[in-house]
Amino acid sequence: MTRTITLSVTVGLDGSRESRAAAEWAAREARLLGLPLKLVHVWEPLPAPMAQAPLLGAETQQHWIERIPREAAEGMRLRHPGLDVIIEQQSGRPADVLADLAKEAELLVLGSRGLSGIGGFMVGSVGLAVVAHVERPVVLVRADQQAADEHEMDPVGIPSAATAFRPVVLGLDIECPDEELIEFAFAAASRRGTSLRVVHGWNPPPYYAYGLSADLELHGALALRETSALTEALRPWRKKFPDVEVTEESHYGTPGSHLVDASREASLVVVGRRIRRSPFGAHIGPVTHAVLHHATAPVAVVPHG
Repeated sequence: MTRTITLSVTVGLDGSRESRAAAEWAAREARLLGLPLKLVHVWEPLPAPMAQAPLLGAETQQHWIERIPREAAEGMRLRHPGLDVIIEQQSGRPADVLADLAKEAELLVLGSRGLSGIGGFMVGSVGLAVVAHVERPVVLVRADQQAADEHEMDPVGIPSAATAFRPVVLGLDIECPDEELIEFAFAAASRRGTSLRVVHGWNPPPYYAYGLSADLELHGALALRETSALTEALRPWRKKFPDVEVTEESHYGTPGSHLVDASREASLVVVGRRIRRSPFGAHIGPVTHAVLHHATAPVAVVPHG
């Protein structure tokens, strides 16, 4: 996962609540990483008839194009003294522009609307398109995310950014445990000074499934095999990151459901996306898709080969 040039933590900004929450998260992450924060405002040129309307004329449009990133940058510098904040403005289709910018970013951060009453994400078409196509890590942050949400409760039960970080949760497929994904999660936990909770979900092979509930001995043997494989996959990373306390969980059932449950007590959820250069288009995968839409913590999607 080594990169010879590290430029910034880049965030897509459009003035919405979700993009402002994403920018705040990105600022905190940039400070943890010791990197500049790049605020990118992408605007799509209006069709000529709309651009010429009195309320949407060129001067009005230009005013908002300049105002959104300028005010956001001023706020960031006030709330995060010493943070190097860069503004970049581009025009075009947001998904295309952000995907292109991700190539030169250590991390791309985007906002997602919260699902009222459900507590998860609503990932829009731009977010899904970017996640599905970029080959750098992308973090999705919901609209109501606060710094205190990433930390443990204080002694009287109030969320506080002054307490320790909640664990980082990693969803791991032990059939192909990718090094970039694992390293990203361990490094995230290390710089937060918190533990790493590794969650693996498994189901029996199809030819075992029939009658499995009645065969407790077979179920136990499969569970032991999965647990042992998870331990072996993490063994070298425990040595590489001795400061990170690791909890291993191997659960029977759908991985996405277990990760969504774990997200309720997480500061960050880390999942992977296998890069497929297919003529049929990009693919996110069912587990990552479920986590993106239903996790209650920020979600980092790490592409891997």
